[in-house]
Amino acid sequence: MMKTTRGGRLFLATCLGSLFVLVLYFQSITKPEPALKTGSRPGKSRRSPLQTLYKGDQQLELSAAQRSLQGRRELLEKACLSHTRKRRVLSPEDLKHLIVDDKHSLIYCYVPKVACTNWKRVLMVLTSDGRYTDPLAIPANEAHVAGNLRTLSEFSAVEINQRLRSYLKFIFVREPFERLVSAYRNKFTRSYNTAFHKRYGTKIIRRHRPNPKPEALEKGNDVSFREFVQYLVDPRTQREEPFNEHWERVHTLCHPCLIHYDVVGKYETLEPDAQAVLRLAGVEGTVKFPTSGKSTRTDGDMAAHFFKHISPFSQKKLFNLYRMDFLLFNYSTPEFLRTR
Repeated sequence: MMKTTRGGRLFLATCLGSLFVLVLYFQSITKPEPALKTGSRPGKSRRSPLQTLYKGDQQLELSAAQRSLQGRRELLEKACLSHTRKRRVLSPEDLKHLIVDDKHSLIYCYVPKVACTNWKRVLMVLTSDGRYTDPLAIPANEAHVAGNLRTLSEFSAVEINQRLRSYLKFIFVREPFERLVSAYRNKFTRSYNTAFHKRYGTKIIRRHRPNPKPEALEKGNDVSFREFVQYLVDPRTQREEPFNEHWERVHTLCHPCLIHYDVVGKYETLEPDAQAVLRLAGVEGTVKFPTSGKSTRTDGDMAAHFFKHISPFSQKKLFNLYRMDFLLFNYSTPEFLRTR
C-alpha cells in the first residue's frame, strides 16, 4: 500500500513539473519580440503594428480589411504546412528581393509586375530624409537603380535575424498567369526593351522557332507568346540559368514558407491593401501610395486571350510550373485553362 502511495505521489509530482514547463514554454512563445533600437523613434507608441492589425482594440471588432489580411496570412500558413516538406537555411542570395527600411522597421519583398515600381518609390520617399517627397516625381528607372534602397542580403546574419524577428514584413502578389502575361507584354512587345530582346528574345527564337529569319535571330524583337511559353516549360531553360525575376515564381523570389510575412497584399486589391500597410507603418500621413492610371492593365480576360493559342499540353506544363504560387496565395485555377 505504501509503495502505491509513493508511486502515486511521484506520478503527481511529475505531472505538475511537466505542466509548469509547458506554462513557461507557452509564455515564451506568446511573449512579443522586443523592438530593435535601430530606427526606433522617441515617443512612438510601443504597441506593435501587428497587435493593431491582428488583435485590435478589445472594444472594437476587426475591420473588413483586417479580417481579409489576417485570413490571407492564415491561409498561407496552412498552405505551407500542406504543400512543403523540406525546410532549409536561407542564404544571402535568397534575400536580395527583400528591401529594408530601418527608419520605419519595414521589410518589403518586391515582386516584378506587382506594382513593385511604386512600392520602391514609396520606400525611397520614406528612407530619403526629405530628399524625395512625392513618389510619382521619382522616374521609374531611378526606382530600380541598385543601391538606392538597401536589401536584407547586405546585412550580417545577426542583423538579418534581428530584422526578420521584429520588423513588419509584407509582400504583394498577383494571379500568376496575369502576372506572366503582363511580363511578356512589357518585355517582348515594347520596342524600347531592346536589352530583353537581345538577352532573351534571340535565344528563344533560335531554340523555339523553325527556320527563323536572320533579322529575327539578330534582334529578337518579335517573340510570340507561344514561343515564350515553350521557353518557360523547356527543361533546359532552368538547367542553364535561373528564370529572370519578371517571370520567376513568387515563392522562389520571396520564400513565403521560410519567411513569416505579416501582410500578404494582392494586386487585385492593391489600393486598400497598400493603404493598410502604410497605416500599420504609421506613415499614411507622410506618403500616399500612387494610384494606377493604366487603361490597358493585364486582367483575366486579356490573359485568356493570350492562352487561347497555347496547346492543352503546354498549358498543363505551365500550370505545374506555377502551381505553388496558385496554392500558396489562394488563386483558383483559371477557367480558360485547358489541360486535357
